Amino acid sequence: MNISFIVPAYNEEKYIGPCLESIFAHTGEEVQEILVINNASTDRTAEVAGKFPKVRVVHEPKKGLTFARERGLREAQGEFLAYIDADTRLHAGWLPIVKEEFSKRNDLVCLSGPFSYYDLTPSQKFAAEMGWKIFAPLTYAIVGYMVLGANFIVRKDALLQAGTFNTSVAFYGEDTDIARRLSKVGTVLFRMNFFILGSGRRLLAEGLLKTYATYAANFISEVAWHKPVTKRYKDIR
Repeated sequence: MNISFIVPAYNEEKYIGPCLESIFAHTGEEVQEILVINNASTDRTAEVAGKFPKVRVVHEPKKGLTFARERGLREAQGEFLAYIDADTRLHAGWLPIVKEEFSKRNDLVCLSGPFSYYDLTPSQKFAAEMGWKIFAPLTYAIVGYMVLGANFIVRKDALLQAGTFNTSVAFYGEDTDIARRLSKVGTVLFRMNFFILGSGRRLLAEGLLKTYATYAANFISEVAWHKPVTKRYKDIR
């Protein structure tokens, strides 16, 4: 496989280092490049990322997650584009599942999976991940597509065919928007064991129920009306 990792980053100097270290630790020659999209950061994000070998820092002055994702698409050279967030970390089982699924399914255009949280207490982690275990498989079975924006790998040609990223969607619902459009090109697979290690900082800052309710409302709105219901979002750093 020929993979470009794309990591959008806005003021992520605390997290970008461990994220990049995890990519180097759990991937190999399949990775053609690692792009950190420095999305109008005002801290040392670009400086920290730039110290890593084989990492190219791309400056995107238009602040917004979809602007960063779109810039990554334009810059990437790989056949497969792996989008992960700056506060996530790969693990040893991530790449083997990628190879397994794309090698056996010609119709597969996108693979995604849930969070496993690395910075929550045991009780918080249990509650947060139980939500994924209960609702994600059911929702995927009903709708037929699902993507977690912090953890998905997509064929570049399929993403271009789907119409690339909708930059009018600022934050909530952007991953459902691209999942819906990719599902018209091929299969969008959501596997529960294709998880990524992620920070629970938004859950801690805004509360578990409020956070999950907001994401659920925007998922439903994107599926039904092709637009998010929540226009504003807060940067949690």
